[in-house]
Amino acid sequence: MVLDDEALIRAKYESLAPAMNEAETRLWSAAEARSLGRGGIAAVSRATGLSRTTIQAGLRELDDPTHRARLASGRVRRPGGGRKRLTTTQPALGAALDRLVSPATRGDPMSPLRWTSKSTEKLAAELNAEGFTIGADTVGTMLKAQGYSLQSTRKTKEGGGHPDRDAQFRHIAAEVTRMQAAQQPVISVDCKKKELIGEFKNAGREWQPAEDPETVNVYDFPDMADAKAIPYGVYDVTRNEGWVSVGIDHDTAEFAVSTIRQWWRQMGQPRYKGATSLLVTADGGGSNGARNRLWKSELQRLADDTGLTIHVSHLPPGTSKWNKIEHRLFGQITMNWRGKPLVTLETVVGLIANTTTKTGLKVRAAADQKSYRTGRKITDEEMEALALTRNDFHGEWNYSITPRPKSPKK
Repeated sequence: MVLDDEALIRAKYESLAPAMNEAETRLWSAAEARSLGRGGIAAVSRATGLSRTTIQAGLRELDDPTHRARLASGRVRRPGGGRKRLTTTQPALGAALDRLVSPATRGDPMSPLRWTSKSTEKLAAELNAEGFTIGADTVGTMLKAQGYSLQSTRKTKEGGGHPDRDAQFRHIAAEVTRMQAAQQPVISVDCKKKELIGEFKNAGREWQPAEDPETVNVYDFPDMADAKAIPYGVYDVTRNEGWVSVGIDHDTAEFAVSTIRQWWRQMGQPRYKGATSLLVTADGGGSNGARNRLWKSELQRLADDTGLTIHVSHLPPGTSKWNKIEHRLFGQITMNWRGKPLVTLETVVGLIANTTTKTGLKVRAAADQKSYRTGRKITDEEMEALALTRNDFHGEWNYSITPRPKSPKK
C-alpha cells in the first residue's frame, strides 16, 4: 500500500513541480505527508526526492497563519528571507578579491582592463586561506560584477615581449597612484580606427521594424566615402570620462595634442582646478609614439600654454591592445554605434557623445575639421630647446616636459 501511495505521490509531483515555486512545493509536500499520517514524511521524501528538512519546514508553515498571509499577498519568502549575499556577510570579500587579481592582471596592472591570469579555483583557495568562505563559481560571478572578463589570446601579440614589460607596467601603476593621490589628472590617449563616412554597412545589429532594415551600399570602397572620420580620444582614468575629437584630415601628433588641449579646456581644467601636472599614458607608436619628435614638441607647446608639467608614460612594445582607452572608451563607442551607418560627420559625433555604460561613463565629442600637415620635421636644435627630462627608468618611455619661462614682452 505504501508503495502504491509513493507511486501516486511521485506522479503528482512530476505533474505539479514545473508549476510550483519553492514555497508551494514545501506546502504541497507537507500536505501530502500529513494526509498519509505516520511515516508520511519519509514516504513523500522517497517519492519526490525532497529532503525531510524541506517537508518538515512545510509542516511548520502550514500551521503558521502569518506565512499563509504572505502567500496570499504573493510573497514567497518573508521580508529579509533567503541566503544573504557573501559580500553582505563578508564585507571585506570584494576588496580582497580585487587585491588578489589586480597585481596579476595581464597587460594593464593599472586596472580597468581586467584580463586576469588567475583561475577562479586558485582565487577561491587563496581567499579561503585568508579566512573567507567562498567557492570558485561565486568567484567567477563576483569577477564579472567587478568588471573582469575572460579573454582569448588571439590578436594580442604584436611583437616580441620586452624583458622590462612588466616592470614598465608596475612603473605606470605607481605613477598613476602617485598622481591620483595628489589629485592630479591622469589620462589615457589613442586614435580609434578610422571610419568611412557614408552609406556603408557597420558591423552589428539593432532592433528595426520587421523586414525593414536600413539599406546601405553593397560595396565599401574608400573612394565612395563622403569623408573619413578619425576619432582621437582622451580617457580620464580617475573620473571615467572621455573626450573625442573627430578629425577628417590626418592623424598627426599635432592633431593628437590638439585633442588633449580641447579635453583640458572643455573637461580637464574645470574638474581639476589648481592642477599643476598631468600624466599621459599612451601607446608606443603612431601619432603619440615614444620616438615621435613632433609629439614631444607639441606637448611642450601645451605645457607652455597651460602651465602644466606633463608626465608621459608609454606602454611597452607589443601591448597597445591593452591600452586602457581601448576598452573603457573605444570599445563602448563601437558597441553604441553597432549596426548604424555612419552617414555624416554629425552622426559619428552624435553617436560617440551619447555613449554611456552602467559604470557611469560620460563622453563628450566634437568635430575637428582643421587640416593637419603631414611630414613636419623637428630639428635637433628644436629638440634641445625642449624642457624635457627623461626618467632614470627607461627614459625613452618615461619623461616629463615642464613649462618654459615666458619671454619678457618688449
